[in-house]
Amino acid sequence: MIAWANYPYRGQVVLVTGAGTGIGRATARAYLEQGAQVAVLGRRPEPLRETVAGFDPDQYLLLEVDVTDGARLETAIAAVVERFGRIDVVVANAGTCEPSVIDTFDDAAWERLRSVNLDSVIQLARLVVPHLRFTRGNFLAVSSVSGMRGDWKQFAYNATKAAVNGFVQSLALDLGQDGIRVNAIAPAFTETRLTQARLDDPVFSERLQDRLALDRVAQPEDIARAALFLTSPDAGYITGAVIPVDGGTTASTGAPRAV
Repeated sequence: MIAWANYPYRGQVVLVTGAGTGIGRATARAYLEQGAQVAVLGRRPEPLRETVAGFDPDQYLLLEVDVTDGARLETAIAAVVERFGRIDVVVANAGTCEPSVIDTFDDAAWERLRSVNLDSVIQLARLVVPHLRFTRGNFLAVSSVSGMRGDWKQFAYNATKAAVNGFVQSLALDLGQDGIRVNAIAPAFTETRLTQARLDDPVFSERLQDRLALDRVAQPEDIARAALFLTSPDAGYITGAVIPVDGGTTASTGAPRAV
């Protein structure tokens, strides 16, 4: 089991984007372990099948969707409602990252980052809010501490994540009277397929370790546990929050560890 705690997700319907790998996979599996019915969305079917391996097929729905395709996303949400009858929790996890240097940055790179990291989150919210009103449900975005601070050669990625954080806070104000809670998790560097190459660099890995109070890089399951809590009744008075799940990364001023 990913989580130590037991949550009342049996009978709940959860939708997770970017569910084929990394944080999305761990999050989808965490909800499945808690008894939820889970729609797993991603661009490639094989990773999605790996995500749901070992679970009852009646408990999940696999949907091959590129979240930047609004029409396909709308069709996918309709399929979730047709299959399960409702949507209680939406986890907007799909994201992408690439370096950005102002002298060489172009419109195509900005389009790639913005369309996945920001536009798709807004589009997803627009499509699911009517269903979340009915269930008084939860919308959770997986953002990043990079939306709260700066990173070297990542200005565009950081800009998209900062926009997600502002979006979550404003949407929480608008939807609170409908009983919908809107929050974001802000992970720091997490060990996934996308980050493995950098972690394999011993120089980078050593420097990263110097920024982590807990002396280890996050695993996707660390983020999934936070998701389970934030969309549960135990977090019923939390909305509009951007919560770092970062091993103490943002607690630091950036000064090196004392020796």
